[in-house]
Amino acid sequence: MTTPLYPPKPRPGDRIAVISPSSGLPGLLPLPYELGLTRLEKDFGLVPVEYPATRTMGSTAQERADDIHAAFADDSVKAVIASIGGDDQITVLPLLDRELIRANPKPFFGFSDNTNLLAYLWNTGIVGYHGASVMCELGRPGAMEPLTEESLRAALFGSGPYELRPAERFRDMDRDWADPTTFESEPETRPGGGWFWHGPERVVEGRSWGGCLEILSWLLMADREIQADLSAYDGCVLFLETSEELPAAEEVFRILRNMGERGLLQRFPALLMGRPKTWSFEQPNGPEEADRYALEQRKAVLRALALYAPETVAVFDVDLGHTDPQLVIPYGGLVRVDGPARSVTVTY
Repeated sequence: MTTPLYPPKPRPGDRIAVISPSSGLPGLLPLPYELGLTRLEKDFGLVPVEYPATRTMGSTAQERADDIHAAFADDSVKAVIASIGGDDQITVLPLLDRELIRANPKPFFGFSDNTNLLAYLWNTGIVGYHGASVMCELGRPGAMEPLTEESLRAALFGSGPYELRPAERFRDMDRDWADPTTFESEPETRPGGGWFWHGPERVVEGRSWGGCLEILSWLLMADREIQADLSAYDGCVLFLETSEELPAAEEVFRILRNMGERGLLQRFPALLMGRPKTWSFEQPNGPEEADRYALEQRKAVLRALALYAPETVAVFDVDLGHTDPQLVIPYGGLVRVDGPARSVTVTY
């Protein structure tokens, strides 16, 4: 495994590819998508470039693979960002041309189902960026969340260390993207509560690996983009988060237990656990139910760590993944977890 390299960064005025490697939701729900495109242009100074499957619901895996290849192969495109996630990007991976992508490294931004492509880039030797999608973060109602915008701007255009900060307030409830009034006001937020630290007070610095826990479990089941020699993960910083499907605490434990049984979980001396999504349209939890869900998930993670990785430093409720604000995590980039100082610094 070659240590992933940071691809060159775009500058304001450059072209950025907007692709849908998973779901073509921009074609079904254009309001947050168009708002996100506008912010890419006006606030970030980038020129969005769309591809044939970007707004196509039900596009084939080959069509989405073709868009990925076109985006990476185009010399005039300096970065790539996903419109949103989905649930079947794993079917695209076997169709990708690794040599083409390796020869044309570019910053790729996405999360959720885009964990597939991020893990693929990790194995290709390219640092990706877990976070930011056009519809969710750039298309946020009211305005972009300031912490999200600051992190994304630093990851897009900057390099060097960036210290993550806990959000003072966060949003968990969603509103209807098909309703124009959704975008006329700021969403409701709740107090953040800071991070929860667990484990030995030591400093860990290493390359990051992880992503959406459910997607990682699929990659493990399909045996895709997982290194056969697990020593490739030794000393890395694991970061995980769960999706809006709200997996049960017992399911979270079982996935981590199976990672432990495979000999994988214990490879990571540090874990960043994202603030869990606790509300969905199918499961609209009130504040007490939401807090209970988050606590049960934390207990499940701690239970797995106690069994398989008791010396791992863990930080919970980091604002990464399916949460708002959302901090961008360099996937394969350097992360420093400082237990004594209670700080987390990433290198963009």
